[in-house]
Amino acid sequence: MSRAARVLRQARSNNGYGCDEDDDNDDDTTSPSPEEEEEKDPYEIGWDDGDNDPLNPRSMPHWRKWVIVIITSFGAFCVTNASASYTATYTQMTLEFHTTKLIATIGLSMFVLGIAMGPFWSPLAEFYGRRPIYLASFLLFTVWIIPSAVAQNIATMNVARFFQGLAGSAFLSVSGGTVGDLFNRESMSLPMTIFSVAPFDPVLLKRKAEKVRKETGDDRWKAPMEKTSKSVTRTVAYSLLRPFQLLIMEPMCLILDIYSAILLGVLYLFFGAFPLVFVNNHGFNLWQVGLTFMGLLVASILAALSTPFWHRLRYDLAEKRGQKTGIVKAEPEDQLPPVILGAPLITAGLFLFGFTTYPWVHWIFPIIGSGIFGLGTMLAFTGIFTFLVDAYPRYAASALAGNAFVRCTFAAAFPLFGVQMYERLGYQWASGLLAFLTLAMLPFPYLFFVYGKRIRARSKFATSS
Repeated sequence: MSRAARVLRQARSNNGYGCDEDDDNDDDTTSPSPEEEEEKDPYEIGWDDGDNDPLNPRSMPHWRKWVIVIITSFGAFCVTNASASYTATYTQMTLEFHTTKLIATIGLSMFVLGIAMGPFWSPLAEFYGRRPIYLASFLLFTVWIIPSAVAQNIATMNVARFFQGLAGSAFLSVSGGTVGDLFNRESMSLPMTIFSVAPFDPVLLKRKAEKVRKETGDDRWKAPMEKTSKSVTRTVAYSLLRPFQLLIMEPMCLILDIYSAILLGVLYLFFGAFPLVFVNNHGFNLWQVGLTFMGLLVASILAALSTPFWHRLRYDLAEKRGQKTGIVKAEPEDQLPPVILGAPLITAGLFLFGFTTYPWVHWIFPIIGSGIFGLGTMLAFTGIFTFLVDAYPRYAASALAGNAFVRCTFAAAFPLFGVQMYERLGYQWASGLLAFLTLAMLPFPYLFFVYGKRIRARSKFATSS
């Protein structure tokens, strides 16, 4: 391996977006020779004390880390809330703009399509850091609320919704990396429930190099990314390519992405289905329909509270493996048990929701069904995201970018046909159709848990051990 290639590997962060173009012939498992180790540039800046380096964000006080996580999580909440709250305006919008409910639904789909573009904000953070991306993103997100609020026609509304989603999407893509910056792998389980990505250092090392040069007066001190010549344009171009390479060439990545996409699509379809079910069957008004989503809220809280259990289970699996091999080491497949449990809950929840949507059945039962579905979905999302990060450590952000693109594409499409499907098939069989769709995907998490290591061994992108 040449010195230039070695510098490239050091400069490329663990999130899949590099500071230079990828070398497809590079073997991740190949260790540098002693001669290559001797050639290491003594003036290359790194984290000298690892996580204890005073400029490393992982050395921050614990309280400060959690303040940052809460702030970025609240920003992400604002974006997702703007996505969902739009559905409450359908009735007023159809009257004011003299349009149909289907056309009004396009505003939701356009917002989610904007979010689908969000992962491609990530390469810009390599050059400018996360903070400028946060500030620019949220400023533009706020600005695009204005044309949505004063729109005089549905076309203006739909265009504004797209750009609002695109601007706000950075909080759903870039801010996840902040968790990886702040927490090491062992302590990231709880924050990973909120965001799931891999560590990222290039800009911080660049700032450290600038500080060292200023203190020493020696311009030879350089951060890895300062030794590369890749432009922002080329970085973005490669960030667009890599997620689709993973989708095409990695069967585990593709299948899990499709599964999570179906789940998010169903979740967004519920925004249209709940008013149909609870207004027509039970005579609920607008605020009462809003309260029917409490089942999903309770499910999300329960999923978050279960995090310590899954952390302990992963540790036990590693211990059991260590008794056989002598090496206590976690494998990416250890992230899949939440998905294995969540999968049958998802299917059962959809069947319960669907076949309790009769006027003579108490309204609490479909809410319970949606809650069971929500619990399974949250478990599945957490397991899938963390599996992608562990299985594709070098390309983790690219794997998550592909996942986000597929998920948001489905989430944009499902609401467009969801209401019509519920009206034509009936509430019961429309939900049943969705349940059978998830039933077809149910075996895959278990199969990947059992055979995933063998599949990764033949993969070009996944870690093999």
